[in-house]
Amino acid sequence: MAELGDDVQAVLAAEDRRYRAMVDGDLDALEQLLADGLCYTHSSGTRDTKEQWLAKLRSRHYVYRRAEHPVDRVEVTGDTAIVVGRMTAVVDVAGVPKTLDNLALAVWTRAGGSWRLLAYAPTPPQA
Repeated sequence: MAELGDDVQAVLAAEDRRYRAMVDGDLDALEQLLADGLCYTHSSGTRDTKEQWLAKLRSRHYVYRRAEHPVDRVEVTGDTAIVVGRMTAVVDVAGVPKTLDNLALAVWTRAGGSWRLLAYAPTPPQA
């Protein structure tokens, strides 16, 4: 992704802040990065709204120990951006450690001049 445009750089920076906030448990920072209409799909297939996901993080149902997100592609069209890549993580789910390795699609929307995560969907890679 040589010579990235300003929007692509801003979306990548928001992705970096999101993953850092997840691992750091910085829910205030994370909340600012999430769109009100967020649809967050988990690798288990369950889905959460913004409020549901943040509540689960606050209660420590999900505790991200490590998370990485190599990006393959970013496409920006108007006020919408998609990020295609991978998400690998170590996360405690209800106290049970899990190792994740998923393909990932994140949808960002520009609202009030900043990028906010609108949807996230992980998919296990084919064997």
